[in-house]
Amino acid sequence: KGESLNDFILDLHSKTNNTEHHTSEISEEQLIVRRGQPFTLTLKLTQPFNPDLHPLTIIAVTGQSLIKLFVLLVELHKNSSSLTGVLILTITPPAVSPIGEYELSVKHREEETSLATLVVLFNPWCPDDSVFLPDEKERQEYVMNEQGTIYRGSHNYISSMSWDFGQFEDGMVKICLAILDFNCKHFDDPAEDVSARCDPIYVGRVVSAVVNSPDDHGVLEGCWGGPYDDGVLPSHWSGSHTILYRWFTECYPVKYGQCWVFAGVMCSVMRLLGIPCRVVTNFMSAHDSDMNLTIDVYHADYGVEGRETMDSVWNFHVWVEGWMRRPDLADDGKYDGWQVLDPTPQEMSDGLYCCGPAPVKAILNGDTHLKYDVPFVFAEVNADCVDWLVKADGSEVKMSSDTKRVGQNISTKAVGSNERLDITHTYKHKEGGFTCVARPLSINISVQAMKYNGSPAANIQTEVKEETLEPGKGDSSSGWLDTRSFKLLHVNRFKISLSSSVSSRAVHPCPGPVLGLP
Repeated sequence: KGESLNDFILDLHSKTNNTEHHTSEISEEQLIVRRGQPFTLTLKLTQPFNPDLHPLTIIAVTGQSLIKLFVLLVELHKNSSSLTGVLILTITPPAVSPIGEYELSVKHREEETSLATLVVLFNPWCPDDSVFLPDEKERQEYVMNEQGTIYRGSHNYISSMSWDFGQFEDGMVKICLAILDFNCKHFDDPAEDVSARCDPIYVGRVVSAVVNSPDDHGVLEGCWGGPYDDGVLPSHWSGSHTILYRWFTECYPVKYGQCWVFAGVMCSVMRLLGIPCRVVTNFMSAHDSDMNLTIDVYHADYGVEGRETMDSVWNFHVWVEGWMRRPDLADDGKYDGWQVLDPTPQEMSDGLYCCGPAPVKAILNGDTHLKYDVPFVFAEVNADCVDWLVKADGSEVKMSSDTKRVGQNISTKAVGSNERLDITHTYKHKEGGFTCVARPLSINISVQAMKYNGSPAANIQTEVKEETLEPGKGDSSSGWLDTRSFKLLHVNRFKISLSSSVSSRAVHPCPGPVLGLP
């Protein structure tokens, strides 16, 4: 539809452009395009076009401060007519453009005139985009499908529920862009925040933080024990749009959500923005509050006061996976692909209740030193459950250790069907296989002189060596004994003791303030 401007008439070809950009499900009237892909508009000038005398410049700006964030690639179509002033322009937002709403303007004859408002989204159809997903069936499932399935229950009785993601419902573009603006980093430095929206890693963390509400009055308020009288019972929700619309119009967190509701809402936002996303359920999911990769339960000995623990194992927990490249972790694409993002407020990450993106490949390989929040997610699917007996003197005796309880039947909806897809193998190696985390190894060496009756005569040497036990490998360690000290003792028997212990914590600490760690 043509729009009459000061010196020309504009046709945005919104319906055609949106169809070619896979956004016609959102709107056929508002121009919504994907980065890295050309779109076409027509300018009809009132006078012939002479580019040498009066060049024409197209400008795109975004943000409250109208920040110019990228240089548009603009080409004049061969069917244009300079003599009649009809210009058919092909415009391509770069594949690294920040997503969001843009003001498009034209500068001609020394005057700048606003053309239109358009929205730019991530483009999983574009090989140059960092969210590129090669398989068309997967793009249809993880970007375009508005209906899905979320799994709940227990590892031995899995139930499913339908979820209406509704990412293309009315108003979803405004709502999702408002979520990006509600980010605390946007309040601190709008220009830096808007510029960072070129990166799906950054956008994923922002959405993960804003979908919950403990620290920023985001979309959903969680409640796990009732009462629910002043809100909606979490099990009564069946879709995202009602929740998002209520938050957008009332400007207050919606009551109440639990993990599957948080995940369903986040999946809707991610798909609207163009990041391939799916909901994942982990049965027997650990919450490792002290980051030691074990779930510790303490039992008091007779007459001893009990000890509390913040660790727990839930029947199930639900998060999302987003598809993106991770050039921040490796140049060879080693950690590209599915990334865990969890909007349920459990632990803080960089001072906010958010989690991820944590590469699923890093979780599988035990690369717990990587960002973001890999140790926490690794423990959710791999932690050992350890029972301790607390003695009267405060010492702890290990009673039992269960290595198989946590992380079972990790599930998501299959592509193109309503069947359940088990993806446990993408998160963890088969139980009984080698450990995939390097762990500290402590070796204690003790040499004693012994009397004829077997009692110690003197300590000759005590040494503690610290080594690292690499996953799937055997290690050897060498030491030395000072035999000169042997000759000073009038004994002919010596006792050499060696003992070793392997720590349950990973060798590599997580860099930076992750999940509340200093």
